[in-house]
Amino acid sequence: MKREAAVIAVLGVAALGFAGSGFAQGNASSAQQNPPAGQASTQTPGKRPPQAKTQAEFDAYKAIIAVNDPAAQEKAANDFAAKYPESELRALVYKATMRGYQQANNGEKMLEMAQKVLSYDPDDPEALLAVSQVLAERTRDTDLDRDQKLAEARKDAQRALVTVDTDLPTAGYPPEQLQAFKNFLRSEAYEILGTLDFNAKAWPDAEADLKKSIDAYPQQVDPVAVLRLSLTLDQEDRYPDALKYADQAVTLTKEGTATGDAARKEKDRLTRLTGGTNPAPK
Repeated sequence: MKREAAVIAVLGVAALGFAGSGFAQGNASSAQQNPPAGQASTQTPGKRPPQAKTQAEFDAYKAIIAVNDPAAQEKAANDFAAKYPESELRALVYKATMRGYQQANNGEKMLEMAQKVLSYDPDDPEALLAVSQVLAERTRDTDLDRDQKLAEARKDAQRALVTVDTDLPTAGYPPEQLQAFKNFLRSEAYEILGTLDFNAKAWPDAEADLKKSIDAYPQQVDPVAVLRLSLTLDQEDRYPDALKYADQAVTLTKEGTATGDAARKEKDRLTRLTGGTNPAPK
């Protein structure tokens, strides 16, 4: 729940859902799905975009997407699902609500809406990652079902790495935009796996996954992933490498924020250490 809002804004329609009215977009989608004669398509085949069965259903969907308050949007989504129990757009209205709660940093409701999405589409990579992220970040050692939650977080993140290539519609969207969105989702998945490894003190695995997260979407690196990679390398006694990533984390953050202050503290520690003075405890 750190960089999603900015990424969604950058990626536009690719991140905002793939709903289409069979009336308004059917011919356009078909035209863009079939490349000109003699040219091969560069898009990875995805599933068919969900479509509304009636104009009224499509208009109701658009009205829900336009709602800014997540609680009001959730109520509208519930009403939509009750009124259109066979609609292909039910997962999308709950996904929009999931994003609203995500931007509001309401993890509990974000998790609930993501689970709603998965009840309609069990392989939706964005919803899988939403569930995985909340469980990875908010499960505590004192939770009685801790192991079960962490196992589900890992399973969902790994599943999303597969379904990102199979469960996203491709028709009607620029290939570069879809590829950027897929890379962002891969980055999120590897960061979650790296977080799980970091918390389990599995340092080599954490290093590998966090580096994959950073490399998957270099356009907008998550400073939390960079800081965790620095701390991981620190634990492996690889201080010069750790300092490099700590310095990057400082560059990506502002002083006075939780991540920014932690990055500056880690950089100061590693600077003292590589300079030959005694470091503070890890």
